[in-house]
Amino acid sequence: MAEIHFFDEGGGSPLTHAEQVVRWLEKVSQHESTSIQAINYIFCTDEYLWEMNKKFLAHSHYTDIITFPYHEPGQPVLGDCYISTDRVGDNAAHYEVPFHNELQRVILHGLLHLIGYKDYSKKEKELMREKENHYLTMLTH
Repeated sequence: MAEIHFFDEGGGSPLTHAEQVVRWLEKVSQHESTSIQAINYIFCTDEYLWEMNKKFLAHSHYTDIITFPYHEPGQPVLGDCYISTDRVGDNAAHYEVPFHNELQRVILHGLLHLIGYKDYSKKEKELMREKENHYLTMLTH
């Protein structure tokens, strides 16, 4: 069984259905022909993630998620995903979706990055969005 944990680093603990999310992430990884060794999801503030973005990635902008993979390609997924709940809230308001829906998308986005998907180019972003939309339907069914 995958080790998937959720931590609060000042961003609150917004998940009310963590066990369901864990099962869903395991199912997604199976559909992607991989497995999860361990993932830590750390919920934090904009400021916390902005400092990490500057320190580790040399970016000076806000973002909703930063992922740190610790596994080699082809190996079970092992990594950390830092999520700004401030940014998730702002994005939810901007896209006019409930907070928990946007949070689920960002959690999934982190897993997809750890699996190896990128979102730098337009084509990569389109594939990432297709994967997100597809796998989000699996959570509600």
